[in-house]
Amino acid sequence: QVQLVESGGGLVQAGGSLRLSCAASGRTFSTYAMGWFRQAPGKEREFVAAIRWTYGITYYADSVKGRFAISRDNAKNTVYLQMNSLNPEDTAVYYCASRLRGLASISNANEYDYWGQGTQVTVSS
Repeated sequence: QVQLVESGGGLVQAGGSLRLSCAASGRTFSTYAMGWFRQAPGKEREFVAAIRWTYGITYYADSVKGRFAISRDNAKNTVYLQMNSLNPEDTAVYYCASRLRGLASISNANEYDYWGQGTQVTVSS
């Protein structure tokens, strides 16, 4: 089992920045990748970014490319999401997730095995 705990959400004005953190504990040695997803009210959960745990290869949704950056600290078993130039459309609950296998699409939420509880990000206009 892997436990994921997110932190860093909050309220920010449009154009501002936030950094989310996700600390992993438990059987983390088998992690293939970790990702961030978000879900806005009335919408489906969508992929935001992911990072391959061993090689640090990153992936981004088109909507956040150039504004968000995912990174990890292997020693701390922590993944980060730096979010810049935020706009109201980024308002959502952000979830951290980890996966053990790498055969399917990195952006497919169904391929992730463990999920955090989520952290709210609200961007005011």
